[in-house]
Amino acid sequence: MYNMTFEELSGDFSQERMDSVAKALEEVLTSALPQGSITIGVYEAAKSLNVDPDNVVLCILATDDEDVKDVALQIHFTLIQAFCCENDINILRVNNTQRLAEILGGAAGGKQSGGEPMDLHCVLVTSPHSTSWKDPALSKVNRFCRESRCMDQWVPIINLPER
Repeated sequence: MYNMTFEELSGDFSQERMDSVAKALEEVLTSALPQGSITIGVYEAAKSLNVDPDNVVLCILATDDEDVKDVALQIHFTLIQAFCCENDINILRVNNTQRLAEILGGAAGGKQSGGEPMDLHCVLVTSPHSTSWKDPALSKVNRFCRESRCMDQWVPIINLPER
């Protein structure tokens, strides 16, 4: 029998938990999309946050390795994060924009109507006006965000695994 150290055990639980949260995030996005409860793009998100911040239930900031060097994008992220923190909106950072494109734009191939690639750097999930949205996957993601803040990790990073 193999004896695991505490660090190995907690690492396993942490990875299991991260995978579970990534799966829940995918469920949130796929259920919000047909309801029209998704806003895609940095500028579109900023407009939506300005008009109706109380309707936003989750903010997702997505980057790939090359985006880290984009100073303008990082400034936008800083401003969006500050706004979300001030308005009690949960924030997640996702490091796989390719997978995010697959989840959000499967039918459109990650392209807008004009053939341009979607700006997936910021995605907002809003609550449908018609119902008070009670989604167990959203509750799981929100709980993860709250617990991360309690550990002084204000913008937790989730890796969306490839399919």
